[in-house]
Amino acid sequence: MIHPKTFQKKLTEKIQIEQEHKVFFTRSLFSKENETLLNAFEDNRPVKALVLLDRNLLTFMPKLENTIQSWFENHNDSFVSIPKILELPGGEAIKNDWRYIEKIWGHIEKEHLCRHSYIIAIGGGSLMDAVGFAASTAHRGIRIIRVPTTCLAQADSGVGVKNGVNRLGKKNWIGNFSIPKCVINDSHFLEHIPYALFREGLAEAIKVSLIKKECFFSWIEKNKEAIKLQKKEVVEELIYQSASLHFDHICNSGDPFEIGSSRPLDFGHWSAHKLEQISSFAINHGEAVSIGIAVDICYAHNIGMLSEIDKNRILNLLIHFEFTLYNEHLDDYDTNGKRVVIEGIEEFREHLGGELSIPLLTQIGSMKNVHKIDKFKMAQAFREVKEIHLKQ
Repeated sequence: MIHPKTFQKKLTEKIQIEQEHKVFFTRSLFSKENETLLNAFEDNRPVKALVLLDRNLLTFMPKLENTIQSWFENHNDSFVSIPKILELPGGEAIKNDWRYIEKIWGHIEKEHLCRHSYIIAIGGGSLMDAVGFAASTAHRGIRIIRVPTTCLAQADSGVGVKNGVNRLGKKNWIGNFSIPKCVINDSHFLEHIPYALFREGLAEAIKVSLIKKECFFSWIEKNKEAIKLQKKEVVEELIYQSASLHFDHICNSGDPFEIGSSRPLDFGHWSAHKLEQISSFAINHGEAVSIGIAVDICYAHNIGMLSEIDKNRILNLLIHFEFTLYNEHLDDYDTNGKRVVIEGIEEFREHLGGELSIPLLTQIGSMKNVHKIDKFKMAQAFREVKEIHLKQ
C-alpha cells in the first residue's frame, strides 16, 4: 500500500504560443486615403471597435476628434457601427486613479465588446499603459491597437508589451504583459507638440542608443540641431531607429515578459522611477530618465567602468537638448537621515522580483549589469550632477 505522504505524480509539458508583434510607421493616419488602420484589423468581416482618446491631444489638435470621426464615416463598411470616441485624461492622472480603469471597463461592457472586438488607444504612453491594462483584463483580453502620439511613446513605451497603473504610491505597481494587435506610429502627431514635450522621447532614444548602438548615438550627435528644431524627416528617422532597437530587444532578447532579472532597457530608470514617485509625479518621465542617465554615467565613471571622454560626450548631448540633470528631490532625506532616492535601488530589485541587476555603461553602445551599489560612490555622482546643474 502506498502511503498518502509518498504519493506523487507530475505532468510536464511546454506550452508554446506564437504571437506576432507589428509596428507600422506612417504619416497622417486619419487622412481619407490612408488605409493603415484598415490593414491592421486583418478581418474579413466588419469589426466592432471603441476609440479611447487622450484629451490632452485636443489642446494641440482641437479638430482631431472630428478628423477621426470623418475617417471612420468614410470607411464605415469595415465596421459593425461607427466606433464611439471617448475622451480620457492623459499623463499620470489616468494611472493614478483606479476609477478610470473601471470607467473603461464600463464602456467595454456598455458597447458589448468581446474578445474579437478592438480597442483603439490614441494618446501618450500613460494612456496606453492604463487602457492596455483595462483591455487585457476585460474578457481576459480584448484586442488593442496602439496609436502613440508623443515622442516618448513612439520611441519607446508604445512599442512595448507592458501595461500598468500606479498604486500604493509606486509607479506601475499593478500591471501585466500583453502583445497589442499592432502599434501605429504616425509622425503627424509629433508636428503639433511643443519642444518641452517632444524632448521627453529624446531621453529614451538616447538611452537605447547608449546601451545598444553607438552609431545611433553618433547619429543623434551629428543631427542634434535638426532634432532640436524638430525637422520632420530627421524626427521620423529618430523615432524609427529608437523604436526599432526597443522592438528588437523585446522580440529577440529571449525574455519579452521579463521573467529574469536583467532589464537593460531600464538603464537610468531605478532613480528615475523613484524621483517621479517622491515628486508626486511633478517630474515627468523624460526629465527623470535624463537625471537617471546622468547619475548612472557619473557613477560608472566613479567606479572605473566608463571613460571620462564617453561620460562627457553623453552629458554634453543631454545639456544640448536642455535636459535638467539634477532635481532637488535627489537630496531628500527621511526621518532616519537616509537619502530617499536610494530606496529606489531596493524597490528596483523588488520590482524585478529577484537579484538586484542594474545596467551600467562600459562604453557608449555597451553595458554590463551590476549586482551591488557603492553608496559612497553613488553619493559622489549625486554631488557631481548637482555641480553640473549649478554651472548650467
